[in-house]
Amino acid sequence: MSRLPNFFIVGAPKAGTTSLYHYLDQHPQIYMSAIKEPNFFAKEIREQNFDPQLRPGIARDARALREFLSGSMREKRFGGIVAEWEDYLRLFANATNEPARGEASVCYLWSPTAAERIAAKIPDAKVLILLRDPADRAFSQYLHGLGNGTITWSFREHIQRNLQHRSGQICVHYPFLEFGLYSEQLGRYRERFGRNVWVGFHEDFKNRPLDVCHDICRFLGVTETFSPETFSPNMDRRYLEAQVPRLSTTGWLKRWGFWQAAARMTPLRLRPSIRRALHRKPGTTHMDPADRQYLIDFYRKDIGKLASLVDRDLAGWLQVLAPDTRL
Repeated sequence: MSRLPNFFIVGAPKAGTTSLYHYLDQHPQIYMSAIKEPNFFAKEIREQNFDPQLRPGIARDARALREFLSGSMREKRFGGIVAEWEDYLRLFANATNEPARGEASVCYLWSPTAAERIAAKIPDAKVLILLRDPADRAFSQYLHGLGNGTITWSFREHIQRNLQHRSGQICVHYPFLEFGLYSEQLGRYRERFGRNVWVGFHEDFKNRPLDVCHDICRFLGVTETFSPETFSPNMDRRYLEAQVPRLSTTGWLKRWGFWQAAARMTPLRLRPSIRRALHRKPGTTHMDPADRQYLIDFYRKDIGKLASLVDRDLAGWLQVLAPDTRL
């Protein structure tokens, strides 16, 4: 029990949490769970709550997850549904004497159950929340879906599919806009954890990542060996940046599993160059100003509530800027 996590990165999705997980994992006094996104404390993230079309893939991943948990877990794994407490404890079995032990599951911020379930097990936990302009966050998630082949339609159609969703089952278009309704989500964590909640912003993390990491280290109490000289994580890599396929067939290959099969047969040294050849960064893919205005109106009330909660001017989130200035 002494190896339980004592801090959580709970979201938001597409706000820099994967990079933060990897940067903090380089600190000598911080241990990050063997899986990023174990989803244990969110009761909603269970196989039976997903759209039936997604369940075969989830079942396959569950078998791979079981194999991972039975191994050394020396290499970190991205994603999984860890539903049993004993399995969750296994994620911290390799921790030694690190005073800060954390995990990162970005669905926790959205989840109506996660905050209460974390508080029941670890009432003194510290909580890290990174927030991003909700319109930009939604567009980044959409681009991620384009890149992995799960989305083949326009951004506006994706918004409409989300708004028309009624089943409550998790699928490619739900939750989507819900991830950006931050005020109530933040309120759940502040109600249960009070001063143990740290709130940061994607734009600060993007522009000054080392400063943000230093601030988090102070918040986590690992300052005794912390200084810019002793802890300066390698930040050359940005994680889970959106990539758009150059060819429409790339998405088809991914949807049907051929891409993953081909990747397993490709030497590791060749994979980055092949990926670059078949994908491009979304620098030339922009949100339509009309779509951004729609999302500004959708989120306007919630942004106002959030600005009061965090005592920060969020007027920039309500501006329809030129497309090339957003992403």
